[in-house]
Amino acid sequence: MQQESSGGERLEVTVGGDEGAARLDRVLAVRCPALSRSRLKALILAGSVTVRDAVVRDPAYHVRNGDTITIDVPEAAPAEPAGEDIALDIVYEDDDIIVIDKPKGLVVHPAAGHETGTLVNALIAHCGASLSGIGGVKRPGIVHRLDKDTTGLMVVAKNDGAHQSLSAQFADHGRTGEMRRGYLAFAWGVPNRQRGTIEAPIDRHPHAREKMAVRDGGREAVTHWEVEETFAARDGKPVASLLACQLETGRTHQIRVHLAHIGHPLLGDSVYGPHFKTKASHLAPRSRAALTNLDRQALHAYLLALEHPRTGEILHWESPLPEDLVLLQNALRAAL
Repeated sequence: MQQESSGGERLEVTVGGDEGAARLDRVLAVRCPALSRSRLKALILAGSVTVRDAVVRDPAYHVRNGDTITIDVPEAAPAEPAGEDIALDIVYEDDDIIVIDKPKGLVVHPAAGHETGTLVNALIAHCGASLSGIGGVKRPGIVHRLDKDTTGLMVVAKNDGAHQSLSAQFADHGRTGEMRRGYLAFAWGVPNRQRGTIEAPIDRHPHAREKMAVRDGGREAVTHWEVEETFAARDGKPVASLLACQLETGRTHQIRVHLAHIGHPLLGDSVYGPHFKTKASHLAPRSRAALTNLDRQALHAYLLALEHPRTGEILHWESPLPEDLVLLQNALRAAL
C-alpha cells in the first residue's frame, strides 16, 4: 500500500507467511524492491520506520506475523554538490543508467581537495530532474568508482531501482551473473606464466591511511590476469608487459595493489610502484619520454558487461586505449 505523505510518500507493509521472526531490514528489502538496502537502512536509523505505530531504529529488529510496518520516505533533499557544465563522453544512456568513458584527472565524488569539478557535478548538470533520491539526495547513484587517473568505462544508476540492481551485480562480480569488468594494465616486468589469479585480502595500509595493502584479515580480493603483450628494454631483455585483468571483487585500488604485491606494479604508479622508477633508465629514450608524459598509472577500464536493471538484457561495451596509453604502447613496441 502506498500513500502520499507530506513532501514524500508513505509505504505500508503487513508481515505475513514465513516473514515472521525475520529481521526488519530483510523484510523491507524484499517487500520494497524500489528502495536500495542502504536507503532502507538509512530510513530505519533516521526513525522513519514504525512497527505497530512505534518507531523502530534497529535494522535487526525481529518482526512478527501481522505486524504493520510503515515507512515514511521523505522527499529527496537537494544535492549538496551543484551541477557543473563538464563535458562527458557518454557511451550509452537511457532512463535507468548512463555509461561514460571517464578521462584521466576526473574525480568521481566531491571530497576534501576536490569539492567541485567531479563526475557527480557533471552528472547533476547532465541528468537534471531525471535523477531520483538515491541515498536521500538528488544525485546520481555511483555504484563503483575509478581512481582519479584511471581511465575507462563507468556505469551510473539514475534511479533507486537501477541502483539496487547494479549494486547487487557489482557485489556478485560475475560469480553467478553476467557482470564483467576488464582492465588493461601496463606493468613492470613480465610474469613467469601466461595467466594467473591473485587471491590476497586487501585492507587499509597500517601506516599510510591513503593507501591500501595486502593484509591478513582484510577483505577478500580476487584478480585474474593474462599476458597480452611483452616489451623489451634497450638490451633486448623483457622490461614490461600489457596485462588484461578481470575483477572478481571490487576493492579500492585492487589491481594496483595486487600487481605490486606480485612484483609487477603499474608503470607510472607513484603510490604502489615508486621503487620501480629506476627501471625507466632501461627503456629506450622514446619509451622514457612517453612514460614521463603519461604522468599517471597506466590503467584503463576497457570492458564492461552487465544485465540491464529493467529489461534484463545483457549489455556489453568496450573502450579503446586512450591516446596517452596508445603513445606509451607504441613507444614500448618500437624498442623491440
